[in-house]
Amino acid sequence: MGLIKAAAGAAGSTLADQWKEFFYCEAIDNEVLAVKGEKRIGGRSSNKRGSDNIISDGSGIAVADGQCMIIVEQGKVVEVCAEPGEFTYDTSTEPSIFTGGLSEGIKKTFETVKKRFAYGGDTGKDQRVYYFNTKELVGNKFGTANPIPFRVVDRNIGLDIDVSVRCNGVYSYKIVDPLLFYTNVCGNFAQQYDREEIESQLKTEFISALQPAFAQISEMQIRPSAIPGHVQELCDAMNQALTQKWQQARGLAIVSIAMNPVTLPEEDAQLIKDAQKNAILRDPTMAAATLAGAQADAMKAAASNKAGSMTGFMGMGMASQAGGANMQSLYQMGVQQQAQAAPKMQPASGTWKCECGAENTGKFCAECGKPKPQPAEWTCSCGAVNTGKFCSECGSPRPADRWTCSCGAVNTGKFCAECGKPRQ
Repeated sequence: MGLIKAAAGAAGSTLADQWKEFFYCEAIDNEVLAVKGEKRIGGRSSNKRGSDNIISDGSGIAVADGQCMIIVEQGKVVEVCAEPGEFTYDTSTEPSIFTGGLSEGIKKTFETVKKRFAYGGDTGKDQRVYYFNTKELVGNKFGTANPIPFRVVDRNIGLDIDVSVRCNGVYSYKIVDPLLFYTNVCGNFAQQYDREEIESQLKTEFISALQPAFAQISEMQIRPSAIPGHVQELCDAMNQALTQKWQQARGLAIVSIAMNPVTLPEEDAQLIKDAQKNAILRDPTMAAATLAGAQADAMKAAASNKAGSMTGFMGMGMASQAGGANMQSLYQMGVQQQAQAAPKMQPASGTWKCECGAENTGKFCAECGKPKPQPAEWTCSCGAVNTGKFCSECGSPRPADRWTCSCGAVNTGKFCAECGKPRQ
């Protein structure tokens, strides 16, 4: 009886699975990361006795925007589709007489019956369709329970200190590699995989990655108060810090971060302000201006001294004589530094000086009208034309000028070697 029941079950299930299926997925909620595909069976459908987790050859699968579909057979991913539209699964190992030739379909059907008979009439196979939510998943709140170290770097004033910051906000992420997410995170789930199953893990890792991300931001000399204005740089730094844990292991990536103003402890904020204020006084003119303002305030206070204005001014005089910087000296020092730092005026390129002393830029002198002197050219024995004292090609020295005396002798010096007459 067992063999007969197995044979009947194998034949019945195989015939029931001859119908093509149509799989679809309703709109995936933002709180859901992945769902199992549903087989559409309407009231008029005759495909109501087909086996679960069996996909007949030639079945259709609908894929919508923001979704990625994968087909898993016997625990192995065999097909992937992320393009919106209808996908036809025409490589299934479960034959259908409605696909391909009739004789070939009947032959494969009998082979399937034999296989199922060996499993006692059961299918002996598992085929599933999964859909993944590839939209941006927003509204993930984060906040630092403990202060995070932040390095404040300002090379203009030589500032390099560590402070503690607190921050909070929201971030969004998305599934960029559904295969990695299925393999390493959700696996062969029953119906759907929700965000809450991995949310606490992601939030903890996100907060841990803030510290190396802040380190990269500080290298850009971005102040803590200006971090909300550089969210793109922060996103890039976060993705870089989370590459191994999120992208390479889970197929996830940070899309955007919205952050509230970063808060510093009062003592750290005051420390930065004091350092910036002291850096201003490095400029002698700024120090002189600060000293002038302090002296003006002191004069006002001396004039309103309860013991009399003379007593107040006497106190100012004693304080000034006790030592310290002199305002006038500071101003003079600042002027000298500015003069040294100012670039010296260089003559414009292309200018030339005439014999009359005028500087010109054109081809003729603007004062006397003489033409711009041209460098004398000479031809070397190698054939190169030069203007300097040596040939630019072979390095030979420029030959001495030759002149002919009235007596007919050819000379190179200032006097004739024959008659002694000077060169005309």
